[in-house]
Amino acid sequence: MLEVNELGLGVFEIIPTRFGDDRGYFTETYNKQKLEPYGISMEFVQDNQSYSVRKGVLRGLHYQLEPYAQDKLVRVLKGRVYDVAVDIRQGSSTFGKWVALELTAEQGNQILIPKGFAHGFVTLEEHTIVAYKVSDYYSQECDRNIRYDDPDLAIKWPILDVNYQLSDKDTAAPFLQSAQVFE
Repeated sequence: MLEVNELGLGVFEIIPTRFGDDRGYFTETYNKQKLEPYGISMEFVQDNQSYSVRKGVLRGLHYQLEPYAQDKLVRVLKGRVYDVAVDIRQGSSTFGKWVALELTAEQGNQILIPKGFAHGFVTLEEHTIVAYKVSDYYSQECDRNIRYDDPDLAIKWPILDVNYQLSDKDTAAPFLQSAQVFE
């Protein structure tokens, strides 16, 4: 069993059922056959994992262009994140719109982000581990990003008691209006 909730823009929250007892729990984190009735049928080819030492680590907004565009299925193994998906499909009626969801290891919920979206998250706890599946391989040539604080996007990132910590790449990211996006 699993619960599937559409967040809007074609982005989904997936909550796998946990079967627990006094030893812990078992959960099936991905089952293509059980997701197909919801119109979810991508094939994943690569698993990625990130570890963030501190609260306030912000990663994103990242995406890959064709021919290496990626669907992503993201979950938290330890800690909590505020996860954001932004529609960057030029011509889409929801271009520049975003949805967000708190992902936690405790709840085990996941976010499914389709191709054509930029993705980012900020850690809400120290020592957070995020794992995600992608539907195509990493390509440095197709790798792009957009500023997390682009005023045209107006993403409501959480206010934390620490400053956001970004990579040099994310600090130098372009705003959406000058970024290369999906046609």
